[in-house]
Amino acid sequence: MTEHSDFDNVSGKTTTGHEWDGIKELNTPLPRWWVITFYLTIVWAVGYWVVYPAWPMLWSHTSGILNYSSRAEVAVDLANLEKIRGDKMVVLGAAPLAEIEKDPALLALARARGKTVFGDNCAPCHGSGGSGTKGYPNLNDDEWLWGGSLDQILQTIQFGVRSGHAKAHESAMLAFGKEGVLKKDQIVTVANYVRSLSGLSISAGYDGSAGVKIFTDNCTSCHGDAGKGNQELGAPDLTDKIWLYGSDEATLVETITNGRAGVMPAWVGRLDPSTIKALTVYVHSLGGGK
Repeated sequence: MTEHSDFDNVSGKTTTGHEWDGIKELNTPLPRWWVITFYLTIVWAVGYWVVYPAWPMLWSHTSGILNYSSRAEVAVDLANLEKIRGDKMVVLGAAPLAEIEKDPALLALARARGKTVFGDNCAPCHGSGGSGTKGYPNLNDDEWLWGGSLDQILQTIQFGVRSGHAKAHESAMLAFGKEGVLKKDQIVTVANYVRSLSGLSISAGYDGSAGVKIFTDNCTSCHGDAGKGNQELGAPDLTDKIWLYGSDEATLVETITNGRAGVMPAWVGRLDPSTIKALTVYVHSLGGGK
């Protein structure tokens, strides 16, 4: 690189004196309007720092001259909203679940409130439309581990499943392989038997009589002789082709080997009673409620 000021005949401008491999750098200042705008943005930023919360501190942050907070604004808006619908939510909380579904106004309120609460609290697991995913039940179908009536759904939402609450649903599928109750070949055999209950294909060489015996000796106490399940125990129906974790042989072998113990949190204490009722009605209305 060389440095010498020169005049460029092509552009009619002087150069900065910098040259790289014969390429000269023109001395072209930024447009004045651009420079002014740039300095104005700096002034704006400084003013913003002074007026609004901006600078982090050790335990908090600068509050700014206006002491403005978008969080506080949202809190005020939510409080105003609660005032508007407060009386209606009181009526909703006092009404029996069955009566809510019979009253068009209460039903509309419950579904609107329930949909919002579902999106905030339940959708991360069950999906925005309640269709579920692997390990999280589909709330749109008519197959329920603990029952799909209004009262059963209310019980589940309030106290959860294996949540640690004293009134939570409790069940446990034994880890037949991990606990040494069944050997690997027995687990594969009974997994194929379970697949056969739903009309699914089975592996070549499958011993049907052995599968029936293993299932009868180990599984019927919860799932029933025909594999139809038991809602009182939260034991799923194995004949309906609806599977929480999957129906392929490998998944069933994993389930039988290690057991399953999914957890649903208890919402009592987190949501107020009226909101829980609204959520119950909304879930019941998704299509699978009984």
